[in-house]
Amino acid sequence: MIAAPPDGFVGPTKRSVTIAGHQTSISLEPLFWSALEAAAAGRALPLNALVAEIDALRITAADPPNLASALRTWLLYIAIDAQ
Repeated sequence: MIAAPPDGFVGPTKRSVTIAGHQTSISLEPLFWSALEAAAAGRALPLNALVAEIDALRITAADPPNLASALRTWLLYIAIDAQ
């Protein structure tokens, strides 16, 4: 039997981050914001720096997804890779 997340299902929240000197808004679910903050802390990076690194990787793709999708995909990838 599966269970709902402890805090329930929550929609995206918008936050501003600075990438390459300019602010941009990103909408992610709180669970993804927490995972992104943990990933940044684990790498001893500010959140903005980690987002900028993922953004730099994202824009090299042949058909770059939006930034929120790239962040979610990267987080899922590192979670699966860690298993």
